[in-house]
Amino acid sequence: MTLCPDDELTRLLEGMAQPSGPTLEGLKGAVSAYPDDPRLHFLLGSVLIGEGQLIDAHEHLARAIEIEPEYHLARFQLGFFSLTSGEPERALDVWGRLDRLPDDHYLRKFVDGLRCLIRDDFNGAIASLSEGIQLNQENLPMNSDMQLLIEECHKLLGGQTADDAPSETSATSLLLNQLSGRGPGH
Repeated sequence: MTLCPDDELTRLLEGMAQPSGPTLEGLKGAVSAYPDDPRLHFLLGSVLIGEGQLIDAHEHLARAIEIEPEYHLARFQLGFFSLTSGEPERALDVWGRLDRLPDDHYLRKFVDGLRCLIRDDFNGAIASLSEGIQLNQENLPMNSDMQLLIEECHKLLGGQTADDAPSETSATSLLLNQLSGRGPGH
């Protein structure tokens, strides 16, 4: 397996942060040059989500974890993407391997919180997502996305317990309304 050299990947990432940085085509070119690099598939999949190219995004995120099943961030992103696409069962399946992470890993806490959200357990979601935010020093933009979910859970609870929360609000509708077209860290 040939990976994109670290200096080239760094230039690509730095360039993407600039308004005149590499285009989507440039990123696709890097994937073509290094088709077995899971990092590039993850990056391209994440960018494609933002571009609204959801089928291609799913393919690249899935390819990233096919190449590297222990690429935890890509696995989380693919599960989150599935959840926000209205496929909670697929998300749960994708996230299954993340249960192997230590109990105090931020991705594990985020997944636990999202599982609570799927069950409409808003109090549990708030607790687990909050713990994940406290633990996450690796990918700080993800904390903002998880904080948005926490704030929405608080609004839905309106001072009520999870059992008293409005029954017409589902976790999927919450996610679709709040993060449509967004992935963690964006």
